[in-house]
Amino acid sequence: MALLSYFTSNNNRENGRIRTMKNEDVNNDRKDSRKESPLSAIAQAFEEISDLINKGGDVDDLRLKPFCEACSKVSVLFSCLGIAFKFAEMEYTAKVGDLLEASKKFNTLSSVVDFDLKNKTVKSQGSHTRNLRRVRQGLDLIRELFQNFLSAEKYSLKKAATTAYQQVCAPYHTWAVRTAVSAGMCTLPTREQLLLNLNETDKSADKEMRRYIKASSDVIKIIDNLYISRGITLDW
Repeated sequence: MALLSYFTSNNNRENGRIRTMKNEDVNNDRKDSRKESPLSAIAQAFEEISDLINKGGDVDDLRLKPFCEACSKVSVLFSCLGIAFKFAEMEYTAKVGDLLEASKKFNTLSSVVDFDLKNKTVKSQGSHTRNLRRVRQGLDLIRELFQNFLSAEKYSLKKAATTAYQQVCAPYHTWAVRTAVSAGMCTLPTREQLLLNLNETDKSADKEMRRYIKASSDVIKIIDNLYISRGITLDW
């Protein structure tokens, strides 16, 4: 009996140790998963660009490739919003892809704009400067959506997204596109579903969204200044 009790006791301790290890593995997986969340990666990428700007970097020195790489991370946010933002996702992804390809030839955002100014193609369909303008609108759309999402009114995702779209993109879209987006708003996920898709909690999403809002505002401002300093209006 004593021998049986000894082995039983040891077995129980071993099982307890295995359960503890498994729980630690699960917790570590959750921590690793949180570190790698899309929202965290996006916020980090734009903070790095914002830091360069705030350290006194000239508007003409903002490098194109790192900018495009940061922007490419935002695509996942559009996909999480579903069919309502499918057009925005397709347009945004295509424009970022064009600029990333252009980074093989142009080192900075300013060199892209100066090239189109010289060739009088700033607002031409498919020009890099026009595409940069559309990417900037995409960044602003997500920024505005996040601000609405975190507002004290606790907007539904539908209301947050609708308000953001109407303010940022609708003025530049055709009636057909606006109508399609409006119809698609009914298919948006709930707040809870969006957080689940982004692998975030209410608390972590609040933190990461605010990081993006602050950092992207600096980036958007410097892009606007790039246009304004060259006499290019922002109403297109």
